[in-house]
Parts: sequence; C-alpha cells; structure tokens
Amino acid sequence: MSRPLELLPLTDLASALRVRRITSEALTQACLARIDADSTRLNTFILVLRDEALERAREADRDLAAGRDRGALHGIPISLKDLLDLRGTPTTAASRVREGHVAQTDAPVVVRLREAGAVFVGKTNLHEFAFGTTSEDSAFGPVRNPLAPDRSAGGSSGGSAAGIAAGMAVASIGTDTGGSIRIPAAVCGTVGLKPAFDDLPIDGIVPLNRSCDHVGPLARTVEDAWLVYRAMRGDVVAAGERLVPIPPIRGLRVGVLRPYFTDLLDDEVRARFDEGLAALGAAGAVVRDRAIPHAADIAPIYLHTGLPEAAAYHGDTLDRMPERYSPNVRIRLELGRYMLAEDYVRAQDGRRVLRQEVDAALAECEVLALPTVAIPAPLIGASAVRVGSRQESIRNIMLRLTQLFNLTGHPAISLPCGATRAGLPCGLQLVSAARDTERLLRVAAAVERVLR
Repeated sequence: MSRPLELLPLTDLASALRVRRITSEALTQACLARIDADSTRLNTFILVLRDEALERAREADRDLAAGRDRGALHGIPISLKDLLDLRGTPTTAASRVREGHVAQTDAPVVVRLREAGAVFVGKTNLHEFAFGTTSEDSAFGPVRNPLAPDRSAGGSSGGSAAGIAAGMAVASIGTDTGGSIRIPAAVCGTVGLKPAFDDLPIDGIVPLNRSCDHVGPLARTVEDAWLVYRAMRGDVVAAGERLVPIPPIRGLRVGVLRPYFTDLLDDEVRARFDEGLAALGAAGAVVRDRAIPHAADIAPIYLHTGLPEAAAYHGDTLDRMPERYSPNVRIRLELGRYMLAEDYVRAQDGRRVLRQEVDAALAECEVLALPTVAIPAPLIGASAVRVGSRQESIRNIMLRLTQLFNLTGHPAISLPCGATRAGLPCGLQLVSAARDTERLLRVAAAVERVLR
C-alpha cells in the first residue's frame, strides 16, 4: 500500500483486514497518531477516546481471527460529531450550555455502528449547536481546514470533514439541517451524504430544527459512504459487498438547476462545475437545464421554519443561561422568538410548493446537479465575501445551494469536483427522488468515476 493506512478508502481497508495485511489496532493507532500530530493545530476533536478505541480495535482483531465478522465496518476507526450521544461521554454540542452533560445511552445510529464493529476514535468539533456554516462559533475554538489552516472547514460538521481529510478517521458521522454535512464535505474535499428525511433516526442527537434535521456519513468515496449509511440503517453488509448496480453514464439524465442556483458563484467554482458537467456530457450523459420556479423563496422559507423551531428547543436555557451561548448563535436563537406563528405556517405551505417543484424537476431526470457551495472555503474570521460584483454574507452564501433539500427532504450528496488554483476543493451536489437514497448513491458512484 503506497498511501498511509489512514488515508485509504474504507473498502480497501476492510479487505486488507480480512487477509491480515493490516490490523485494526495498527489502523487505529495510525489515526490516533494523526490526531496527536494535527488535532491541536486544526482543532478537529473535542474528545479523543484513545484507550477505548485501542481496546475495541484489539477486540475487533481477536474477533476476526476467530472468524467472528460483523461486516465491512468491523475494526474501522470512525468519528462522531459531538451532537450524537455516545454512552458514558459528554455530548457538548460545542457549547458551554451543556457543561456537565454525560450521555446515558447511545443514539440509535451509534448503537447500530457499535453492533457493526466500528471503532470510535472520538467526538468532533462543530459550530455551536450546529447553528452555523463555518465551525467557528464553538466553545472549543474554530475548526481549521487541513488544506489551508487559515480557512474554514465548513460547518456545522467541520470537525468531521476536516478529520477525514487529515487522516484522523476513515469516516465520520455528521448532521445536516441546512447543508451541515455537504458544506464541510465540499470545502474539505470529501464525500458527504444527507439521506432522505426520516431515512435514519435522529433520536439521541441534539436537535437544531427537528423538521429539517438529518444524520448521515462523511467518507472518502461514495462507496465508503454507502457502507457507513447501510450500517447506520442497521443492515449487515459483508466486507467485499459492492454498491450495485452502478448505472452507465451513457444515457443518464442529469437535470442542471440553473436559475438562482448558478446566478451567484465564485468564478473558479463555476469553472469547476461547468467542467464537471462537460465531462459527464462527454461520457454520454444527457445534461439538460431545469428550474425551481420559487427558488427565490427558499431562504425566507428556511428562515421562518428554522429559527422558530430552534428557539423553541432552546427557550429554557436562553432564559436561564444566555451568557453561555456564543454571541452569534444566541442572536439567531433570540430572533426566532420574535417570528409570528402565521409566518411559520406560511413557510410550511411554501415547503410543500418547493417539494412539488423539486419533484417536477426530477420527473424526467435521474438526478439534479448543482454546485454544493458557491464559494471556496472562506478565511476564518471573515463575515462577508465578494462574489462577482456583490458583497455577500458568508453564512447566507454558504447555505444558498444546500438548504432547499432540507426543506423538501430529498436525499442529496456532495462529491469532490476539482479545486481552485489555490488548491481549495469544490463540490458537485447531486439530488434524487424523495425516499430513494440508495438510488442516489448508485448514480453518485457512476458520476464519481467520471470526475476522478
């Protein structure tokens, strides 16, 4: 193996474990060594579970030697965003508000990963309560992008994506309420999957907006994300089992969301997106433009859905300990308390319209395609960025292309799609029919082969 163990795809590592080319203990030690070397600089982890991880890795090796195989994730080091309950450890949500909290039970998806034999190396840093796109507002300090440490790792699952990119875990579990898996995946150069709404249980996970919250995997490849997703679903997936059938690119119908979604893009992000579409077309895909007629309403509908739901969850602690929130997060939560009930109800009507329009755009396509994030990773500390002739809020521009699919519940995935001249990754986002995450993953695997 020419690459370091901790940077290999999960599929390769699962095969190597079973022919004794590597051990789970050695792989886990390699990930922990990366954490030791870089986590302080990049601020990726809130909690490192060194002793527990090594003991679980040794147990995985003993089980495999004895012929007890739990499946593809058996012995694979993964990390958990620190919104997920892991019994016996704090769930901080990167906030001083939750000081003293210790989880008594595992979240259901953690139970399933534990049963699949995954090795938990630690809990990753994030934007406080998942309420941001940059992972800067955290009680533990900002997460830094491994490819450019003066830049954001995206958010809110920034520690998850940065940890994978830096070799600190083979895969990670994040959450996505407005793009919080896909955004960091895009700016760190990994794969990030937001499954269909209600596809995976979100119990045992600190909520942001229950009607938009999703949980899902970040990984190196689409097939790796599929393996983790299947384990999170409770399926037993044997090592060597493949994501099939992968559809042929020739004849694949790809709908490109143009109006609104490509109106405001960084020049290099636009160039990489157009190059990706050209590569798909050259490989035989049928690429055609599509539109969401009410796309201009996405941001206000999201705002009037998300802020009231978040404020309702945080109402008690906002009253009792407002000073424990970071200022930016507290302000947004307080804003939710002043929104009218009629605005919330109107927003739900708007969601239904948007859902119908996404379904209509997909009617003659296997997937929709659009960039994941309109800009490369922004500088840490920046509040605004110039895009073309306009000065845009970092938060708004980073959410612009992802939040629609949290409102509608359609499954969405971000794939690496080239990089800027400065080496900052760009992401291609694919979206498929509601309730069809598996089909999205198969199509994404086909697209990934063209984009590599």
